[in-house]
Amino acid sequence: MKTNRRCRALLAVSLNLMALLFSTTAFITTHWCEGTQRVPKPSCGKEKKTNCLNYGGNETANETNQNVVHYSWETGDDRFLFRYFHTGIWYSCEENINAAGEKCRSFIDLAPASEKGVLWLSVVSEVLYIMLLVVGFSLMCLELFHSNSVIDGLKLNAFAAVFTVLSGLLGMVAHMMYTQVFQVTVSLGPEDWRPHSWDYGWSF
Repeated sequence: MKTNRRCRALLAVSLNLMALLFSTTAFITTHWCEGTQRVPKPSCGKEKKTNCLNYGGNETANETNQNVVHYSWETGDDRFLFRYFHTGIWYSCEENINAAGEKCRSFIDLAPASEKGVLWLSVVSEVLYIMLLVVGFSLMCLELFHSNSVIDGLKLNAFAAVFTVLSGLLGMVAHMMYTQVFQVTVSLGPEDWRPHSWDYGWSF
């Protein structure tokens, strides 16, 4: 009987630890939402020969003379590049089309002023969600290692269950608030950031 109780407690601690690790990882990563952004192709030059607009003629002269009118035969989506991006609570990172790597900027700065309060409330809720998971995990560890009495173990288990359920509800609310902020930012955010298409990433 005691062995079965200990095995159940060990399983609960292991599952809670996994939930804690996953939630912390998700909180600090930038893969809550990901997709593509449509950006105009840059002009072709000495260093850039592909994925660019070639206007023809003397390119070096065109680059130096601002009064030259440029014409391109490319129309529709041919005039644009689709760059990959991924966004989290803290940062939004975009594929750099002019060089290797990514360019990141603060998602908090990208969000419209009307949504910043909701975004910060989402951040606070995420922190509380993780803290409640830590409390639940601590109580489960206490039951596993320091509880010899069955009644004391059941009490600790009940409190751990309450904290874990509360953390799950708070995490769900935090995710919903972030989703609302992201969708408003897609519509009202800066023109050079707005996604062409997006979906939820693995962090979400």
